[in-house]
Amino acid sequence: MTPDSWRKGEVAVLGLSRSGSAATRLLRAHQATVYASDSARSPDLEATAAGLAEGGAQVQVGGHDLARIARASMVVTSPGIPPDSPAIVAARGAEVPVVSELELALSALPGARYIAVTGTNGKTTVTTIVAHLLRGLGLEAEVAGNIGRPLSEVAMQARPPAWIALEVSSYQLHDTPSINPVVGVLTNLSPDHLDRYVGVESYYADKSLLFRNASSTSRWVVNADDARALELARAASGYLMRFSSEGRLCDAFYDRQHASLIVLDEPLLRRADLPLLGDHNVGNALAAALAVMSAEPAHSSMVARQRIAAALRNLAPLPHRLETVADSGGVLWINDSKATNVAAARVGISAMTRPTILMLGGRHAGAPYHGLADSIRKRCKAVLAYGESAAMIRDDLGGVVPVQVVDGPFAGVVGRARELAASGDCVLLSPACKSFDMFTDYEDRGRTFARLARREEVQA
Repeated sequence: MTPDSWRKGEVAVLGLSRSGSAATRLLRAHQATVYASDSARSPDLEATAAGLAEGGAQVQVGGHDLARIARASMVVTSPGIPPDSPAIVAARGAEVPVVSELELALSALPGARYIAVTGTNGKTTVTTIVAHLLRGLGLEAEVAGNIGRPLSEVAMQARPPAWIALEVSSYQLHDTPSINPVVGVLTNLSPDHLDRYVGVESYYADKSLLFRNASSTSRWVVNADDARALELARAASGYLMRFSSEGRLCDAFYDRQHASLIVLDEPLLRRADLPLLGDHNVGNALAAALAVMSAEPAHSSMVARQRIAAALRNLAPLPHRLETVADSGGVLWINDSKATNVAAARVGISAMTRPTILMLGGRHAGAPYHGLADSIRKRCKAVLAYGESAAMIRDDLGGVVPVQVVDGPFAGVVGRARELAASGDCVLLSPACKSFDMFTDYEDRGRTFARLARREEVQA
């Protein structure tokens, strides 16, 4: 697939969110004929549709023209559209090629050098650190993909960057046949998105597509602490490099005895100099450093190592990932809204060093909450269950610590947390659930939590 081939017939773009909108603009920049549609309807979508129509696309909101999609020369799908949606089924039934927005953008970026990061948890953090380290080496680097910025936006730049740090979700991997990174990173694997996949094995199968174009020269960075991730990666061709935050001797590991991060047989950084909470972030830093240092021989020179260490010292916590948003009356308020599944929430809870009031809830993501029991028992004085999953959380965890179901708006949950918290405590939003029962996305949830924690005026 090349940009020249895009002009052979009409291309259908499904979804008008960030990725679909960017894909439409990229296609129109190459003079492709585009029909873009979204099954939803809202003022924001109407505004997006109007802008795309001004750019020459044919746009529909509130539904899809299935017959038109079946006649398309190609379908570009947004990651939020499930594979069994009528629009995708119509396309595949008519043998129309279906590709992701990521695949579209990669075809417009021939020769792009990118480090691709996937996994159940930690991929956004690792992707961000990868770009930060590349810039610390004096290189031009962009972040894109599932991290929030569509790769199609990068593809529309007049001059592509030297490097791209690319976060890739399982949904995107499903329809990105050309993915072939300079280095591929697999952070970990645990059950997730079981509301969309028929089972965990089909979810892992999509994750394995990171290795679909593996060759003898491929380089892979994989979590040595995760047996399933290692099993998945060992089947791929290429050079396998491992990282461990649990002290396993491998290409990059945390030397707990000397409180030091070791990469490629040499100390890189003292743990005290890494300004991120939790052992999981030690693993994220190790994964990113190993990926960058193995991407080019020059990246592991003594001077390069010094620059990478300096960049790690200057890291700032990512929004919505164990982000301290308030410190009031001796109570820390921690926003970990990105923890949208049980495994991610377990990591966040385990990073706490104070007695913790845990806010847990939202739209159920498919996994039971029993897996949080040990971490909660050790660190939490109370659990506040809210949203659609509140009753399930109470049933799964009620025998572990006191679980209070808080009905009503989110502001009431934060208010109850404030009543329970005493000086020296922490209030942690690490919900283990999707946000869509109350919020637009996890970022909306995190921003609302931060405003309420700071006692700012907010509607919730």
